[in-house]
Amino acid sequence: MGVPLWLWIGFNLFVLVLLAIDLGVFHRKSHAVSIKEAAIWSVIWISLSLLFNVGIYFYWDVISPGSSYTHSQAALAFLAGYLIEKSLSVDNIFVFVMLFNFFAVAAAYQHRVLFWGILGALIMRGALIFAGATLIHQFHWILYVFGAFLIYTGFRMASHNNEEVHPEQNPAVKLFRRFFPVTDAYEEDKFFVRRAGKLIATPLFIVLLVIESTDLIFALDSIPAIFAITDNPFIVYTSNVFAILGLRALYFLLAGVIDKFYYLKIGLSIVLIFVGIKMLIMDLYKIPIGFSLGVIAVVLTVSIVASLIRARRLENPV
Repeated sequence: MGVPLWLWIGFNLFVLVLLAIDLGVFHRKSHAVSIKEAAIWSVIWISLSLLFNVGIYFYWDVISPGSSYTHSQAALAFLAGYLIEKSLSVDNIFVFVMLFNFFAVAAAYQHRVLFWGILGALIMRGALIFAGATLIHQFHWILYVFGAFLIYTGFRMASHNNEEVHPEQNPAVKLFRRFFPVTDAYEEDKFFVRRAGKLIATPLFIVLLVIESTDLIFALDSIPAIFAITDNPFIVYTSNVFAILGLRALYFLLAGVIDKFYYLKIGLSIVLIFVGIKMLIMDLYKIPIGFSLGVIAVVLTVSIVASLIRARRLENPV
């Protein structure tokens, strides 16, 4: 797909090393992640993403020789894709908060669930991205389907601002419980335990299963949105991966204040509708990547600032 195989392999090895260091060194023992620790890790993940973005700008000829993109176009495409995925991942955090509260997961075990959940999400999203890239290459009209789906999703998100999550009705959980026994209580941070020689799942694995299946639904929104910015699989994949890698730290940073982002869902719905329209008209007029990035940044900034202003007024009424 225009990118040398060694770069694909090297990038994935780099990601696996980062995850191994994260779990094996810094989070070897389960513990409640503090806001300070989450803030530090958020800065680390964002910094790594921006450094990679700089690398795309300077080494694009090596990354994708013969590409129709210029260095600046490739770098802007990555940044726009990263920003879309990062902002849409905030919607995941709303769901994670509800799930952890519903299942009464101790704070010390939440990082372990999110770690394995995100590892599974990276695999699923990689498969979806390559499937999407193949479909777009073979059937150009699929872009119109993606565009229409994003517009529908945007309007649905705006009209279901306080939609509840019912994890007990999750089809994956129902199917799993039908064929596999589950313990009545948590067994520390274990997903499985052995009882009388039998392997039994714990409720923590059920939580992981719900998070994985929920993320698959979110991926069906976010991945088409990035394809609206660029159809380059390497940019789509790497921007998606970097955004997801920072999701755990972002969760622990925002979990306590996520309910204050009153207008964020409206901002996200506007972004989805915009990129959906961009897809539908791309054969008539191709909206520049820089303009798309500007629109996305402005919409998200306005929705966040407006949310914070409202939160302050509610906390300090005149």
